[in-house]
Amino acid sequence: MTKLLLAGATGLVGGHALTLLLEDARVTQVVAPTRRPLTPHTKLLNPIVTSTNVPVDATWWAVDGAICALGTTRAQAGSAEAFRAIDYDYALAIAVQVRKGGGTCLALTSSLGANARSRLLYPRTKGELENAIGDLNFESLTIVRPGFLGGQRSERRPMERIMGTLLRAAAPILPAGARISPASKVAAILVEAAIRGTAGHYIITSADISGAA
Repeated sequence: MTKLLLAGATGLVGGHALTLLLEDARVTQVVAPTRRPLTPHTKLLNPIVTSTNVPVDATWWAVDGAICALGTTRAQAGSAEAFRAIDYDYALAIAVQVRKGGGTCLALTSSLGANARSRLLYPRTKGELENAIGDLNFESLTIVRPGFLGGQRSERRPMERIMGTLLRAAAPILPAGARISPASKVAAILVEAAIRGTAGHYIITSADISGAA
């Protein structure tokens, strides 16, 4: 039986992951730190935290593994610095605490094109995070690099809605890696990787997600 931490439970991918974890009989408890309370559940421990207040001495860091589904955009965060504080600093801080708590497995949501040497902020930050988490030496590390995420978000994102419409229309002629990555499928891959905890370092690409979908 498995105790897992889920970071980003209120997001698009994280929301799907939370549902799957709570329904899975292999999972005994889900620790989901969030800024606002989640719907109570008998298997759910929901510490209220913020990205600037990570309680390093909390006992709930003692888990078997974790799923990191944190993610924002520069536009949402308000600046490049605020974006990096969430997508790099906060995500890495969580991974560090999970590792210190004895966690041996991590499943990470990254991005198509993640590259620490990129000149672009978003893929560079994702690539740097992948490298930093790789240095923590989790026994099992799965990095999922989705393309454009498909799914119903709680907040309005008009440009993303337009992009999603265009990608769905063009799907028959697009290569697998350029197609929409369903958030539900990304979540399912993360959950299975975290529960199984298969030793090794794995990268799941957007083409893999499209093929599995």
